[in-house]
Amino acid sequence: MMNNQIVQDGKMMAIISYITVIGTLIAFIMNQNKQNPFASFHIRQAIGIFLVGLVVNFLQRYTNFNAIDIILAIGVFILWIIGLIGAIQGEEKTVPLLGEQFQEWFRNIR
Repeated sequence: MMNNQIVQDGKMMAIISYITVIGTLIAFIMNQNKQNPFASFHIRQAIGIFLVGLVVNFLQRYTNFNAIDIILAIGVFILWIIGLIGAIQGEEKTVPLLGEQFQEWFRNIR
């Protein structure tokens, strides 16, 4: 659990990280000097969600699994909503299914 000041200092960067991949990049750059742990947590989550979204987009373009593709796209959108709500509420909750892996895979992002 983080102290309230760390959360408040990193909240805007955390929220920005979910607003398109450009927002993620902006939040990452903004956080380089501060290295706020709350912002870093959400930047890692946002990067993971974006990459999963890229994979789903690739599958949609090159496969004919229309129903599955739609379900996967909705799933990515739900992960994005969960991450964004967590950032807005000042919570450090991993997104379902892959959130723990995102923290592990991108642990060098601070």
